[in-house]
Amino acid sequence: MEDIVINVDQLNKVYKLYDHRRDRLKEALGFSKGKKLYKEHYALRDVSLKVNRGETVGIIGTNGSGKSTLLKIITGVLNPTSGRVSINGRISALLELGAGFNMEFTGIENIYLNGTMIGFSKAEIDSRLEQILDFADIGEFVYQKVKTYSSGMFVRLAFAVAINIDPEILIVDEALSVGDVFFQNKCYHKFEEFKSKGKTIIFVSHDLSSINKYCDRVMLLDKGSKLAEGSSKDMIDMYKKVLVHQLDSDRSQLIGRGKGAEDGQEAQAGKWQSRMVLNPTADVYGNGMADIVDFCCIDNSGTITNTIIKGDSFTVKVKVAFNERVSEPIIALSFKNRLGVEITGTNTMFEKLNTGTPEAGDVLNVTFTQDMSLQGGEYLISLGVTGYRDGEFTVYSRMYDIFNITVVSSHDTVGYYDCGSEVIVEKE
Repeated sequence: MEDIVINVDQLNKVYKLYDHRRDRLKEALGFSKGKKLYKEHYALRDVSLKVNRGETVGIIGTNGSGKSTLLKIITGVLNPTSGRVSINGRISALLELGAGFNMEFTGIENIYLNGTMIGFSKAEIDSRLEQILDFADIGEFVYQKVKTYSSGMFVRLAFAVAINIDPEILIVDEALSVGDVFFQNKCYHKFEEFKSKGKTIIFVSHDLSSINKYCDRVMLLDKGSKLAEGSSKDMIDMYKKVLVHQLDSDRSQLIGRGKGAEDGQEAQAGKWQSRMVLNPTADVYGNGMADIVDFCCIDNSGTITNTIIKGDSFTVKVKVAFNERVSEPIIALSFKNRLGVEITGTNTMFEKLNTGTPEAGDVLNVTFTQDMSLQGGEYLISLGVTGYRDGEFTVYSRMYDIFNITVVSSHDTVGYYDCGSEVIVEKE
């Protein structure tokens, strides 16, 4: 029989939403005369989850899906409206910034406060104090009130306390997104150490690369309900559809299928980009002789998405409508990092493709299909239609940073590009 350490059974959390504050008072004083003066909002609806000892379970979902509410109920911060939660093991939780800390206490005082709340004696906390301080690495600030801390210092101390008191179950809710990259790296090394010791971890994050790398199993929440649970890859694929409201779309309406896509599978013009998350402040311009009228990114399962798994094949598709006769237009695609540095890209001229001389009213569909070799992270995509008119370089239509691509990776190397090295170590 599996060793279940967390059992969440048909959990519901309902909040009463009042249109007016006086309605809340009327109900509290019994003046509602049997009338319902509120609307019910289900933060969680009939959610069940079993977590086995030694598992790392991820919980993903859009903002407002109920992730944090679920963790607060598991850790006892909130009470459920109905349902049951049973815990078999000592929990240490790192919830949103500030949870469990007294802003008027110093860092040292908060270490003892948190340790006592978990059930440690002063002597047990004393024995772990040096280890906690070394991990947090915030120097003399540990003797200052935490209300003076930066968010980065705060999360360092909070995580150092949570992870160094030898919990049997560790729960982390997004807090690592505040720390710097070096501290995050140290925390993830600690995750791996915990996993190797058979500890149990529940991990909530929007960082899909971390979810993919560290989680044995993932649960997907949406609007308070559990959609599914399964492997990291399957749940991330489903989450990508939730993000762009495609979960229930007819697969026959999705365009492209990666390499070898047929034109007959295309959606109607103007519909592709509506399924993407776009940059509302993108720089869009051109002389109007041609327009980029539609575009999208398609993963290797045929889903229009902003998220690509590292190593998978994917396609960026661009539809260009011509308003005047244009000779040999150049259709381009480029990738930038968050800092705006151009990382890679190509165009029809580099690829030695003849685009001909489209007339007014003509439409070209251009597909860029490639394998994703960039490291995990966020990249900005730019599209363009340019060419030479009377010997002068001319921009017909250009969209700078029109959408982003999130690359999900469980294995990153140095730099932006993974050269796919095969490394062998042999002992003589």
